[in-house]
Amino acid sequence: MKKRIISPSLLSANFTRLKEDISIVEDCGVNRLHLDVMDGHFVPNLTFGPFIINHINEITNSHLETHLMITDPHKYLKDYIDAGSNTLIFHYEASTDIKRDLSFIRDNNVLAGIAINPDTDPSNLLKYFDYLDYILIMSVFPGFGGQSFIEDTLETMIYLDKKRNNKDILIGVDGGVNVKTIDKVYNTGVDVTIVGSGLYGADNIQERYKQLISNEQ
Repeated sequence: MKKRIISPSLLSANFTRLKEDISIVEDCGVNRLHLDVMDGHFVPNLTFGPFIINHINEITNSHLETHLMITDPHKYLKDYIDAGSNTLIFHYEASTDIKRDLSFIRDNNVLAGIAINPDTDPSNLLKYFDYLDYILIMSVFPGFGGQSFIEDTLETMIYLDKKRNNKDILIGVDGGVNVKTIDKVYNTGVDVTIVGSGLYGADNIQERYKQLISNEQ
């Protein structure tokens, strides 16, 4: 069984002690961090921009995956590349030219990712596989943390895992992943889970991380 990759969502961290909250999970073995960017338009919530990501890049050596939940992402791709994103993800539902946007990200030596909402047909992504490094499957509707996992998205995970065949594409899952849901998510064949409140909401983050990466729940 493949090793579980956990990418903690910093949206659930305490921003008044961000460096400490990053260090806690890195000491557990984390080397990938998930950054949620929301514009208050594509999704109803508003979070942070390139300045904060640049600051995070200065205090960690972890791989930064930036998830743009914004309208017209092509207008802002360069800003988030320059801020230090290692993987840059935009939404299928928000882009007006997906090949252009994926190619732009790769041309700037950053890994290109695309996210899909729970009600988006995953077969829509097949024609973009040659342009993709990462697929992020939303298992909740984007915009707020702490939502319940949508069971129907398990079929999307299984489908995309089969369709990628031997292509070098990572598949991640974002939304409602916790100790109760993580086993069935990894059983679909995906590589990465984004865990926010399911990790940072624990009284003991180190023990919770051990539970999440264990294959024996």
